[in-house]
Amino acid sequence: MKLLVTSDFHGSLEASHRTAQKAKNFRAETIAICGDVTHFGSVKDAQRVLAPLIALELPLFYVPGNCDPPQLAEAQIKGAICLHEKCQIQGGVFFLGLGGSPISPFYSLFEMSEKAIMDSLSQSERQCHNSKWFVIVSHPPPINTSVDLAFSNVHAGSISLRRFIERKKPHIVFCGHIHEAKGTDHIGETIIVNPGPVRHGNCAIANINDKIEVKLDSL
Repeated sequence: MKLLVTSDFHGSLEASHRTAQKAKNFRAETIAICGDVTHFGSVKDAQRVLAPLIALELPLFYVPGNCDPPQLAEAQIKGAICLHEKCQIQGGVFFLGLGGSPISPFYSLFEMSEKAIMDSLSQSERQCHNSKWFVIVSHPPPINTSVDLAFSNVHAGSISLRRFIERKKPHIVFCGHIHEAKGTDHIGETIIVNPGPVRHGNCAIANINDKIEVKLDSL
């Protein structure tokens, strides 16, 4: 599977069109979006941003971010699949989703307690079965990695997500949320990837076949 991963559009339709062109150039077979499709927008705003990608008629997975309305987690958008609290199989890969973010001082739209995050992950996992590859698409990164370190030098990731990763050992976790923490890291054997905000031209590409190969890229 050739997978294109982005995060943090924050309402940028230009970034969506550029992502669609990147998907064509890369010959992506699946697209995953790690949240913040809108910037404190509505479900209709999210549909507008996703439209250029939906038009590609590829499997398109997304999770809502903390700057998206919570209703986006329940929305039915034709041509796009919300992964929040779900596990979906595509091409022999199980994709598990986590939207929102941990509670923050900023009172954004979609925040959850660490207990709610763990409950969400557990609910999603019950829908997963045996598969060769297990991938998490999350808006928040796990805590205490290089990809959750904010400018304030505070690790702003999720405690519950890290515990879940340590216990369930997914092969790779894609995340976003912390714009300044673009990069890759590991928790045990699990690869952690924050592609950086797509509205600034960032993305990640992965080949998932006999092994996983992933790299940070640009639009």
